[in-house]
Amino acid sequence: MPGETVVPEARGTLAVVLAGGLARRMGGGDKPLRLLAGRPLLDHVLERLRPQVAATILNANGDPARFAAWGLPVVADGMPDHPGPLAGILAALDWAAEAQPAFAWVVSVPGDSPLIPGDLVARLHAARQAAGVPLACALSDGQTHPPIGLWPVALRHDLRAALTAGERKIDRWTARHGIAHADWPTGPIDPFFNANAPEDLAEAEALLAALATGGR
Repeated sequence: MPGETVVPEARGTLAVVLAGGLARRMGGGDKPLRLLAGRPLLDHVLERLRPQVAATILNANGDPARFAAWGLPVVADGMPDHPGPLAGILAALDWAAEAQPAFAWVVSVPGDSPLIPGDLVARLHAARQAAGVPLACALSDGQTHPPIGLWPVALRHDLRAALTAGERKIDRWTARHGIAHADWPTGPIDPFFNANAPEDLAEAEALLAALATGGR
């Protein structure tokens, strides 16, 4: 796969695709199951993410059978009332601690981000190591992408306490512990483009075509 990067830290890193959102701007339903270039968005995300990590799970609520075709564990939020991506991240941290205790890290990617770079995990690990902090997230064109981040399993209890106390903002919670940013260029495309609305799917298809012709 173009841009594929496998690093030693991948042996201890679990990926979670966050698919638990309500997708209001997409008209409801599961955004990762919407078609992009004839394939579900989820296919594109997994194609770019799986080579970078030791294992992958999905975070989704409701009937997990709708994701059965991918053969991945489906982990629901442990917090009620759809409190946002932090709940999905916590669910993945808890799953790692209970089902795969060898994994010390979780990398999270939204299920509507089909263009993530092949060096995502490597550069997130490098950023947090260089900064001497426990957390890292992606940055492009001066904009941070908090749901695209690297999370230590060891912080799951603190995250649960924050969520229980009402915290919903990723940035506020990560600032308490220290977070590094790994910066990507946005040319020829922004690798963190996400398909929030139906019209974004057409744009994403054009960006995929640009990637194919540009060899990136």
